Amino acid sequence: MDPSVPDPPEMLTSPPPHMTPDEFRQHGRAVIDWIADYWERVESLPVASTVAPGDIRAMLPDAAPEEAEPFEHLLADLDRVVLPGVTHWQHPGWFAYFPANNSPPSVLADTVSAGLGLIGLLWSASPAMTEIESHVLDWLVDLLSLPGHWKTTSTGGGVLQGSASDATHVALVAARHRASARSGLPATQMVAYTSAQAHSSVEKGANIAGFGVVRLIETDEHRAMRPDVLRAAIEADAAAGLVPAFVGSTVGTTGTTAVDPVRAICAIAREHELWHHVDAAYAGTAMICPEFRRHQDGIELVDSYVFNPHKWMMVNFDCSAFYVAEREALTEALSIDPPYLRNAQSDAGNVIDYRNWQVPLGRRFRALKLWWVLRSYGAAALRQMVRHHVAMAQELAQRLDDDPRFEIVAPHPFSLVCFRCSPADDFQTSQEAADRATDAVAAAVNDSGVAYLTPSKLDGHSIIRVAIGQSRTDREHLDRLWKTISEAAV
Repeated sequence: MDPSVPDPPEMLTSPPPHMTPDEFRQHGRAVIDWIADYWERVESLPVASTVAPGDIRAMLPDAAPEEAEPFEHLLADLDRVVLPGVTHWQHPGWFAYFPANNSPPSVLADTVSAGLGLIGLLWSASPAMTEIESHVLDWLVDLLSLPGHWKTTSTGGGVLQGSASDATHVALVAARHRASARSGLPATQMVAYTSAQAHSSVEKGANIAGFGVVRLIETDEHRAMRPDVLRAAIEADAAAGLVPAFVGSTVGTTGTTAVDPVRAICAIAREHELWHHVDAAYAGTAMICPEFRRHQDGIELVDSYVFNPHKWMMVNFDCSAFYVAEREALTEALSIDPPYLRNAQSDAGNVIDYRNWQVPLGRRFRALKLWWVLRSYGAAALRQMVRHHVAMAQELAQRLDDDPRFEIVAPHPFSLVCFRCSPADDFQTSQEAADRATDAVAAAVNDSGVAYLTPSKLDGHSIIRVAIGQSRTDREHLDRLWKTISEAAV
């Protein structure tokens, strides 16, 4: 034996020690107490983290510990290491991006899901995972007045994806599969179309799916996709030998919450045999209120649809509801059946295997938190929250309209308001000055610690997005935001 090689360690004859059930109970109560305390004090914390790059890593040891540490040390490092580097999405002064709300029942459900430790490969791996998911997503069809044929009891069905980006990617894969079967041509000759205001996930998903071309369609004065421009682009591409395969429209764009004309786009998509996918990631929750459903006119004609309960429905990330009108169109594109995943119920077609509705094989018990939130709040309270946020957004818009220092730059059908500082006249120098003033207002708000919002660009000029949707936000927080904006403006 080579003396330079150390002897192998003795084989372990028992598993490593775990917390005892009593220790787990004790530490679990401490964690729940820490979370509850965090929710109580979050408003006293500055919304945005103020650490510099590398500050958090500098507090961590160079190597992983060789021996176990007391759990109390782990809990203490939530305050010492983690919180200084947290930007508080659950702060009532959160007006950035879109909301990403959690809630007590959702957090508790995620804890149960982690404790169960299930991997939903297929129905037989844990039947409750699949059947609760199918049933709760069917509930949402009724609650949001979505088409009845999207239920799992009909030809379509819903599935929980990790994000709207995942859902869009899956829709693009299904569109590619259908177009390939129809044309016999490769994905490199296929074209995907979407609005110039659509989320970047459409472009990214099309690139991943191998589409040869992505066309960003011009929008109108309301920032909505122009059907006439879409039709012209499809006809030109078809004449050039390309395969128009997918069109993505949006109900509530990320930039301004513009609403594309879904029905008019459906007519074009059906005429030219394109897969039509609708992204309502943020605004879909608003459809629980009947007065907003006019924005999804024509939805019964689309091939797929996504909205995120993890944005505005108090279900913590990740929980993205994706629906298809014909589930076979999806599963034909995604199904692979190795022998180790075969079983009698799946082979007989008696059950849904959600692994065939997504890219990954494994999946978590996401439906549990959606189920608990719907049951803990009820539809009436969710409607109340949406209407409260929309009313505050309209109030903010009125304040901006009444102040000559500001101008609203896009319609605000939901609870996002986009504005900028008003230019003094039409000269370029005035536009540049307005951009600088707008940037300065955004920076002042975000440096204040009491609120956080998103600076952005529209038509090449600076704007500010104010997304009112954090579940704890009330009028006092709106007043505080307005005071900070007003004091920062020239």
